[in-house]
This record gives sequence, structure tokens and C-alpha cells, in this order.
Amino acid sequence: MQSQPNRFLRNRLLAWYQQNSRPLPWRKSTNPYHIWVSEVMLQQTQVNTVIPYYHNFLKRFPNLNCLAHSDLQDILKIWEGMGYYARARNLHRAARIVVNEFSGTIPDTWDDFRKLPGVGDYIAAAVLSIVFDRPYAVVDGNVKRVLSRLLKIDDPLNTAKSIKHFKMAAADLLDQNHPGMFNQAMMELGAMICKPRDPACEGCPLQKMCRAYGTDAVTEYPKRLKRRSTPQYQIAVGVVFKNSRVLITQRKLEGLLGGLWEFPGGKIKVNETAENACVREIKEEVNIVVAVDRHLTQVKHAYTHFKITMDVFCCRYLSGRVKLNGPVDHRWIQLQQIDDFPVPKANHKFIPKLMQLL
Repeated sequence: MQSQPNRFLRNRLLAWYQQNSRPLPWRKSTNPYHIWVSEVMLQQTQVNTVIPYYHNFLKRFPNLNCLAHSDLQDILKIWEGMGYYARARNLHRAARIVVNEFSGTIPDTWDDFRKLPGVGDYIAAAVLSIVFDRPYAVVDGNVKRVLSRLLKIDDPLNTAKSIKHFKMAAADLLDQNHPGMFNQAMMELGAMICKPRDPACEGCPLQKMCRAYGTDAVTEYPKRLKRRSTPQYQIAVGVVFKNSRVLITQRKLEGLLGGLWEFPGGKIKVNETAENACVREIKEEVNIVVAVDRHLTQVKHAYTHFKITMDVFCCRYLSGRVKLNGPVDHRWIQLQQIDDFPVPKANHKFIPKLMQLL
């Protein structure tokens, strides 16, 4: 594409965006903190899911200074259910760095902002362009899909090698005069028109410039490499009762679900019953001996790269003193207190049934 067609493309896209963009709450704000929070949430979560979390988060942590001085457990609790908790942990760490090293002012240069925990190329480009009008092109899943069809890019979307090609294409198209609006327009086009399935090509402002549409090849793009089948794991979990209290353990801060609280348990071995696995895992994980009283329920849950089937048992404490192997902390709590702790979504699937035992 030459400069003149690019100019026409930019004008068409911006005009469409101004007329058709959704009135999302973060688009009504020019506050750098608000935009940063929204982009962190949107990085791995759908818009409709993010909206209530965004409102609740800003109500609880209205500014960067408040976030920096808040307890991580409070932050994880607000984030509970949205997943990808490393985003919340990194945002908390980054807020503390901004307060301590930048006097509470979010840095407006690529090098300074990009160095903050959790700030990758996408977050940096989005925040710096939208808030500070810096000329950095955003490349997310929506933008890559638009580019792949618009330019007939044969590089598969889901490979690390292709990102350089998509970044170059996005930078070439970027409107240097209105980078923030242009980035949002590209993402909006991907979300509302150039969708993965059944794209609404008849309503696309770039239809006449789209190479895939012009060659009747829209359904052939974007290209993807086939992924391996998703691993599935069988898990046994025990709700251990000791008098009127139950045991919960906290996961290590780093890694999957870091910092959250859960009921102890683990993977079922080959040729092992779920009940036996529950007793064994609790002994190995927290050093106590339990007896299984009943099978509470079975739940299924999908993570990004694997799925689990979880058998949940009600157990009775027999002997031993809690000694942690993997988790970083533990509590014996009244069952009603579980709402005070940030808990994985998979646990929330059986907690209502557990509450019925009260």
C-alpha cells in the first residue's frame, strides 16, 4: 500500500469509529490510571466481562496511590473470577514503583513505562498512544485479524515468529496524527465487524481496500497453525473439617492462581481412586491425616492451556499438624468466612453446594 491509499484508509476508519464506537466506560476518561487499568483487564478478558470489574476496581482503588498502598489480598479479591491473576499482581507492583520512583506520575516514555512489571508491548502501545498520543501501533488479536485479511498476510496468527510482521504492518498503517484513536478504531473494527467467524464485511469501512474480500478469500484468513489437543487432568480436592472450621491454603505468589486461597488437593495418579488421591494429596501437601466422609460433587473447569475434572470430598481431620510443602500459608476458618478470601473460579463452582451443608 502506498501513502495515498493509506491516508484514505485512515480517514475512512476514523470516520467509521467516530460514528460507530461503543460507549465503553474507559473511553469516557482521559485519566492515565483509568486507561491503564482498562487495558490490563482487556488484555485477556472480553469487554462485557471487564466492565463491572473495571467499575468495582476503580471504586475500591480510585487512584494509583491508593492501589500502591493497598494489600495484595484486597486487590486479588476484587479481581476474583476474572482470571490471569498475574495481571493484578503486576499492576500492584507497578503502581508501587510509579509512586516510589516517578512521584506517582505514570511515565509517558516507552522505555520507562515498558520496564514496569506486566507492561509488555501491547500495554505500552495502548496506554501511551491513547493517553499521551505517542505514535505506537497496538497489535492484539483483533488487530492481527484485521491486518491478515486486509493485507492477505499468510503468516499464522498464533506463532511467535509472525508478530514482527504484524507489528511492521500495523506501524505502516498507523495514523501518526491520531495514534490513540486509530489504535482503538482498529481494535473496534476487529471486535465488531472483522470477527473471527461470520465477519460483517458489508458494513466494513475498509471493504474496498481489503485484499481478502477482493479475492473472495475472507474465510481463508487469518491463517492459524493447528494446536495440540488440550491436556485434561483429574483432580481430587478435600474440604477438611476440624470441629466447626475448615482448612484453606494459599498458593505461592508466582505461577498459576498465585496468591489465591483454595482447599487442598492435587492430581489423581494412574489407577488411583479419587478418594485415595484426596487423602494422599492432603497428607503430602499439608502433612495431616484425614478420613473421607462423603463425595460432595464433581466440577469441570477450563484454563487457557488445560482442563480439569475435580472431585470434591468432605473430609474429617484425624491427626497431624499442618506443615506446608507447596502453599505459602494456611487458615482454619468458619465456612462462612470463605467470601473474605480470593478463591479460584473452579472452587466457586462447588462452594454453593458446600454452603448447603451448614
